[in-house]
Amino acid sequence: MLLTDSFIVDTDNTTHLKIQFINSKIFYLSPMKKIIFPFFLFCFLSLTAQQNQQYKIIAYYTGNGEAIKQWPVNKLTHIIYSFLKIQNDTLTCHNEKQENSLRQLVDLKKSHPQLKIMVSVGGWSGCSFCSDLFASDEHRKTFAKTTVALFKQYGIDGLDLDWEYPAIEGFPGHKYDSADKNNFTKLIKTLREEMGNNYLLTFAAGGFEKYIEQSIDWDTVIPLVDFVNLMTYDLVGGYATVTGHHTLLHDYRPGQESVGKCVNLLLDKNVLADKLIIGAAMYARVWEQVPDINHGLYQPGKFKRGVSYWEFKNYFSDSSGYTYYWDRKAKAPYQYNRSQNLFATFDNKRSIKAKSKYIRRKKLGGIMFWELLQDLKEGGLVAEMERQLNK
Repeated sequence: MLLTDSFIVDTDNTTHLKIQFINSKIFYLSPMKKIIFPFFLFCFLSLTAQQNQQYKIIAYYTGNGEAIKQWPVNKLTHIIYSFLKIQNDTLTCHNEKQENSLRQLVDLKKSHPQLKIMVSVGGWSGCSFCSDLFASDEHRKTFAKTTVALFKQYGIDGLDLDWEYPAIEGFPGHKYDSADKNNFTKLIKTLREEMGNNYLLTFAAGGFEKYIEQSIDWDTVIPLVDFVNLMTYDLVGGYATVTGHHTLLHDYRPGQESVGKCVNLLLDKNVLADKLIIGAAMYARVWEQVPDINHGLYQPGKFKRGVSYWEFKNYFSDSSGYTYYWDRKAKAPYQYNRSQNLFATFDNKRSIKAKSKYIRRKKLGGIMFWELLQDLKEGGLVAEMERQLNK
């Protein structure tokens, strides 16, 4: 609590009440105290604002509702259960097993009141029908109504749309059309009208320039959503034939994508910083047949596999043949196996620390990641996110 002369301001009260209380007493201050008081008031309110700042730590999750208790749920602010399905134009669960898991996830809120439980639809290979389905006003309305009905039935807090991607190519063979951009806007409008302000509405956005410039009407969409999950991972994906960092903080080469580039493009479009959630990866991407030049970085290769973060200790062990490197410009780690010509790119605690520092400096909304099952159950990247963002 803060002592100011003969009265006490309890910091558990709201800022509004503190201001009114202080103003009601300022008449009784001596002239000298009237001069000094605004300075202390400013310091007090600034400290309160800092204390009230809560960065979002958002987990995508595909597992079952019981197993999740093995991970540090207490350090999360949101869980996005992925993925439900759209049957015709109705949001629903895939089967009874998924339905039971959804109920178990919602039950977590009883012991973790800070949690919001959301559901996601789509995904990299899960939106083949999106271009056609959401071109219809009737289908958009039915989807919105059934979504809210599902929320009420299970106690869900919101929806995350993962359409990859409106108006540009995504999963090979999936339809996309220039009209998708406008239809995505109409979909967001329809969902917000049906949800009111009772539920969270978000979407997963491609973390690269083409998506930012061609897929979304940011001026219209952003005021209608609560935040945007920027998929600033897989920036060098499985189809790439040249290695690179897949979830780097800063770019420094022509045409390179990065967290910083994505965020700055959106800030230049007047997107509110606190609605931007940057992405992190709980996995490495590994390329094979990579020549021993520049420790395998930016070299030709063939994608081999992914490696979950919980596997890193064994996969990158001292006897594995891998050597660890840190790219100071990109703020990104990588490893190269000289004997087997393997290159790996990933997030680790050092890059999470750098991303967290960036979030705080740019006053962004927080961090999200794919996905919780791939983290360590104790002492992993979620723990590092919480430690760095809430210190």
